[in-house]
Amino acid sequence: MNKGVIYAIGAYFLWGIFPVYWKTIQTVPSLEIIGHRMIWSFLFVLSLIIISGNWTVFRATLRNIKLLLPFVISALLLSVNWLTYVWAVNAGYIVETSLGYFINPLVNVLLGMVFLKERLRIWQWISVILAGLGIGYLTWRYGSLPWIGLTLAFTFGFYGLIKKKAKVDSTQGFAVETGIMFIPALLLLLILGISGRGVFSTQSVNVKSLLVFTGIATGLPLLLFGTAARIINLSTLGFLQYIAPTMQFLIGVLVYGETFKKENLIGFGMIWLALFIFSIEAVVTRRKILSMTPAD
Repeated sequence: MNKGVIYAIGAYFLWGIFPVYWKTIQTVPSLEIIGHRMIWSFLFVLSLIIISGNWTVFRATLRNIKLLLPFVISALLLSVNWLTYVWAVNAGYIVETSLGYFINPLVNVLLGMVFLKERLRIWQWISVILAGLGIGYLTWRYGSLPWIGLTLAFTFGFYGLIKKKAKVDSTQGFAVETGIMFIPALLLLLILGISGRGVFSTQSVNVKSLLVFTGIATGLPLLLFGTAARIINLSTLGFLQYIAPTMQFLIGVLVYGETFKKENLIGFGMIWLALFIFSIEAVVTRRKILSMTPAD
C-alpha cells in the first residue's frame, strides 16, 4: 500500500475515534478542555519546530504583521470549531457532529465559488443541491436547523479557505494559531483555578494526563495528514476523508447509543448520495484532465 495512503488512513482514523477521547474526559467542562487543548497543542508543535531547526523561520513569521492578521481569524474559527465539537460530543450529539464533516467538502465547494470565483460543474451543482435538500429535510424533522453540523462545516470551511490563501506552511501556521490563543487559554485556566471553578486540580491522574496529551492527540493526525497530502493525489485523499465522519457516526450510534430514527436516514441518505456523486465526479474529471495532458 502507498505510504501516503497509510498516513492518510492513520490521520482520519485518529480523527474518527476523537469522540471516545473526549468522552473519556467529559467530567471536565468543554471550555476548560479547549483551554488545555490550545496550550498543549502550542507547546507540542513549538517543540517540533525547535527540534526541526525551523525556529528562525517561525520567529520571522511572528514579526510579519501582514502574515499574522489572517491567522487571528483562523485561530478564532478553530476555537469555535473545537469548542462546538467537544461540547456536542459530550452532550450526546456525536451523530450530528459527523453530519458537519460529511457536508464539509460541499461547503468548501460553495466557498470556493463565492470567494475564489471558482465555477461549479453540473454534477457539483447537483451534489450541492441534493445536500441542501438533505439539510432541509433534517431541519424539518428536527424542527430546527442542525446547527451543530452546520457550525462545524462552515467554521472548518472558512478555516480551510484562510489556510489556502496563507503563505505559511501547515506546521508553522498551526503554531501561529495556537500561539495566538495560548495567552487567552492560559488566562482562562488561571482565572478558573484562582476562583475555585477549575477542575484540573481535582481530577484523577488519568484525566490530567489525558488533558496534557491533547496536544499530541491534536498535532499527530495533523502531521500525518500534512505528510499524506504531499504524497498522494487529492482524489484519493478526497475518498479517504469520509473515514473520520463515518467512524464518528458509527461510534455515536453503536457505542454510545445515540438515537438515529429511520426518518433521519432520508436526510442523511441525500447527503451521502450527494457526497458519492461529488467524489465520483471529481475522480472522472481528474482522469479526463490527466488523459489530455501530453506526456513528456
